[in-house]
Amino acid sequence: MLEPDTDETEALMKKLILQSGLQDGIGTDPDKKVSWTTVVPTPGFCLKTKKENGEKVFINVCQAENVPQPKDITEEELLKLLESEDPFGFRVPMSIGEPHAEIDKSGQGCIAYDVVIHPGFMEKMKDSEIFKTFFLSVTLEGLEEKYSIALSRDWVILKNRKSVGRLQEQNVRTQSKPVIMEMGDQSTSGIGKPLIQEMDTPKPLSQEELKARGQKPEFRIIQDPPEGHPDFLVAEISLPHVKMANTLTIDVGEDRLVLETRSNKYYLDIYLPYLLVQEDCVAQFNRKTRILTLTLPVQPEN
Repeated sequence: MLEPDTDETEALMKKLILQSGLQDGIGTDPDKKVSWTTVVPTPGFCLKTKKENGEKVFINVCQAENVPQPKDITEEELLKLLESEDPFGFRVPMSIGEPHAEIDKSGQGCIAYDVVIHPGFMEKMKDSEIFKTFFLSVTLEGLEEKYSIALSRDWVILKNRKSVGRLQEQNVRTQSKPVIMEMGDQSTSGIGKPLIQEMDTPKPLSQEELKARGQKPEFRIIQDPPEGHPDFLVAEISLPHVKMANTLTIDVGEDRLVLETRSNKYYLDIYLPYLLVQEDCVAQFNRKTRILTLTLPVQPEN
């Protein structure tokens, strides 16, 4: 079980929050370079804590499909990551809203914050105290970091209320969908950069999974320049049963790539080792080779 009140874990959580939803482009201040959607979250559960001065604080943990779902890992994998030298392999995308003044059941004034996550992760926390403790620790760190406040770790989850006050609308960045350009007989070979990931042989899926999602295609990801932090990645995805680009849908997240086909022939969902400049991503589909090539600019190192 995680111990969120230890000095070591608190220091780790502070590092983790810098790698989690607050830097995944999810928040309340839309910037002009990316597209955003407004969501009204639905309640999940409510956490009660307080500030240093004793003022009551309620954290409405709520959900919306528009928020990206985190990578699906086990409790054992999470604990191993937290104990490893590089614990940033797991992120919980979240949208932390602005504080809003409310009245508690005793008629006293209080502050409420809405934190929005994907419904899938909400379900995961219902079955796992480890994931719930991890998430709540990261959430408290995120609120402290964003609003320069100090919150008590002696929290209580309300039994009879799923939220305090009216849940606020939030702006969530939508995944960018690059326009797919069709190419004729031009070859995509000869790029000549070292591989980050070799061609991956698809794992067999059950008949139900194949019908619902599609087969995992062969793909490779290469980087430029070959050494050090890349300027961009190039993903080459082999789609031998696809004839036209207009049957493909690509969602590019900050560190995630999802490919779907209209006929459910293929499905690919992968996490990338670098953060991308989503609005500058470009896709090309070669009708002769049936290869989809994605050029993915990488964010500079901090």
